[in-house]
Amino acid sequence: MNDLFTWAALGSLTGASAATLLATNVIGGLIGPSGDKARKWIALGIALALSYLTAAFATDAGAEKWIIAFFNGLVIFSAALGINQLPPGNRQATQASPTQLAQGREPRIIRSWV
Repeated sequence: MNDLFTWAALGSLTGASAATLLATNVIGGLIGPSGDKARKWIALGIALALSYLTAAFATDAGAEKWIIAFFNGLVIFSAALGINQLPPGNRQATQASPTQLAQGREPRIIRSWV
């Protein structure tokens, strides 16, 4: 159990990004295809919530921690979003066409919602 998410892991960029991506995909999967447009907003909300939660536990920081938490939330969101998929020419197709499936490409399990 100690190898899964811990409070320390959620306080790191890697852990918070992974948690944001995981939670967003699970919530989006539960909502279904109608929730695809909301996934970006769900991800932003989760990223900001994790960032502000981490800031709330930071005892050695001053009042500026709330401003920094906002920007850290944007960093978490960008990492979970897959900022490396930008510009649009680098993105994968979110839906495979019938010709792609005929050529042996299977639909991806985790697909980009960018």
